[in-house]
Amino acid sequence: MSEQISKENYEKLKEKLNVLRKRRAIISKTIGEAREHGDLRENSAYHAAKDEQGLNEMRIRELEAKLESVEVVENIKQSKAAGVRMGTTVKIKALDSGHEFQYTIVPDFEADILENKISPDSPIGDALIGAKEGDVIEVEAPRGLIKYKILEIK
Repeated sequence: MSEQISKENYEKLKEKLNVLRKRRAIISKTIGEAREHGDLRENSAYHAAKDEQGLNEMRIRELEAKLESVEVVENIKQSKAAGVRMGTTVKIKALDSGHEFQYTIVPDFEADILENKISPDSPIGDALIGAKEGDVIEVEAPRGLIKYKILEIK
């Protein structure tokens, strides 16, 4: 099964790809200017630009492959009765400390803990998948087993 992605995130990936493709001309110009400075063996500007070109091309290939392999879905959210699924936002409470957290379950490549977006491959994400409001989940952490209560699923 291919990885599911929202239409919004698909468009974001396409925009990133377009930016990288446009960057090709800038990098090419930088390489040309650096080449004019003479001996390429000791030309750090040339080598830096070539490295940047390689990284840019690698990222373009990655995004092209990702865009070809994902399945775009209009609404990846499921009903609350189905429990936690891809695209749902979950509010949980740590039973030991009382701290509350809110996470959105997203595909691995969209995960960003700073934006409270976690993957089902993460320990908390894995424990949350399929759970319902009111359930208590257990997550193995470096400090030991932590229990969370699911307060709300959006």
